[in-house]
Amino acid sequence: MKPHLDQLGLSSDNAGVQIGQTNASVGSQIVSISPVDGATIGATGVCSKDDYEKVIAAATEAGKAWRNVPAPQRGEVVRLYGEALRAHKDALGALVSYEMGKSLQEGLGEVQEMIDICDFAVGLSRQLYGLTMHSERPGHRMYEQWHPLGVVGIISAFNFPVAVWNWNTALAWVCGNACIWKPSEKTPLTAVACQNIWNEVTKDMDHVPQGLSCIIQGDYTVGEMMTHDKRVALISATGSIRMGKIVAQAVAARLGKSLLELGGNNAIIVEPDADLKMVVPGTVFGAVGTCGQRCTSTRRLIIHSSIYDKVVDAITKAYGQLSIGSPLDENNHVGPLIDKDAVGMYQKALVDVVSQGGRILVEGGVLDGPEYSSGCYVKPAIAEATNDMAIVQHETFAPILYVMKYDTLDEAIAMQNGVVQGLSSAIMTGNLRSAERFLSASGSDCGIANVNIGTSGAEIGGAFGGEKETGGGRESGSDAWRAYMRRQTNTINYSTELPLAQGIKFDL
Repeated sequence: MKPHLDQLGLSSDNAGVQIGQTNASVGSQIVSISPVDGATIGATGVCSKDDYEKVIAAATEAGKAWRNVPAPQRGEVVRLYGEALRAHKDALGALVSYEMGKSLQEGLGEVQEMIDICDFAVGLSRQLYGLTMHSERPGHRMYEQWHPLGVVGIISAFNFPVAVWNWNTALAWVCGNACIWKPSEKTPLTAVACQNIWNEVTKDMDHVPQGLSCIIQGDYTVGEMMTHDKRVALISATGSIRMGKIVAQAVAARLGKSLLELGGNNAIIVEPDADLKMVVPGTVFGAVGTCGQRCTSTRRLIIHSSIYDKVVDAITKAYGQLSIGSPLDENNHVGPLIDKDAVGMYQKALVDVVSQGGRILVEGGVLDGPEYSSGCYVKPAIAEATNDMAIVQHETFAPILYVMKYDTLDEAIAMQNGVVQGLSSAIMTGNLRSAERFLSASGSDCGIANVNIGTSGAEIGGAFGGEKETGGGRESGSDAWRAYMRRQTNTINYSTELPLAQGIKFDL
């Protein structure tokens, strides 16, 4: 990994606070340990209250300057950042894989998502459209326009340590905002690497203010500095439902804006006429990709009773072909969980499903041996369960798939919707009526609903996010950019009179 770390400008001790090119809080308070082999990668400092005040002051001033830069020029800066990501894709993708534990292909794919959202944002910089409306008053014109918010705070999770940040920043930057990023303390070095690439791109750009991109490292208390701060107009937070509720309450208490991307408990419904050539890979990748640590991971497989045994048998055989090991080896399908705490939650879930009446179909367990020395490698497991079990209702961030039966499509949709989360969903079917029923207002209640593809992953062109306790936020494509701007309605009177709306008379 050393050549990659060197290319990304990382050392054994790295800044815990970065204001553009300016670094502060260099130290070893947060140590990054790879789940791949248990080795120490490096360390970062932690943001103090004094550090934070410097960051927010710089970001506030940067937002004031950046909002006056024409949007297409802002887009050009993001375009150049995307080009730099292309140049550093191999190194950054390898670091994502090594620090987080996802497969190298997924690490590279995550960086590609960063590149793609930069491309999307460049086009968006010339499409920040408003509407014009006809006024009811003669000699008047009405329209709406969108203005920058100022400072956007981003709290990201370990499972997508770079892509989700860039989903936010690429849009926030072209919309005219400055960004402050609090990355997960489990993956601090990927954040430093991203900032180093940004600094490389913008170091000679006089029109790019230093505080436009800032990083604050630390635990939840560092995030709380932003969530309680009125100077941060929008908090975009990705993580657990528990965390999201805390963030939402803090931001709402000051009447701020929040964009929440929280937990998922995603299901695939398998119809009797489903094509197993799509069901099996879609389910298996959805359940074991990133070792089950995606918010869009497939947790539940709802199978029609007439083909239940056939589908379970096919999925079970596929699990027997999985190769588990270092994610840097492209021959392996499954890497480690993020840390030993995650392993403990995985083990508890397997105990709970049995105690609640479930049956283990594919045995799990923690792997032992020299190649699994970090203690974070586990076997993907399959359990037969019912949708109402407490453990099934809970999102376990691990490669555990719960399989269950249904008899009618209405029953299957009710099961799919019968959880508090509402992120991603899918149906495997060859029946147009079933597909349209699933996508209708009385079908899936999730923010993402797919037909004949799995639940895992999403393209940047569509808005990403979910409903219910998933938080209701939307990031990435479509019109998600509007979350990073404030709407203003304008009325212009070009007549010589001042008529009032609704025909009101007010003569002086």
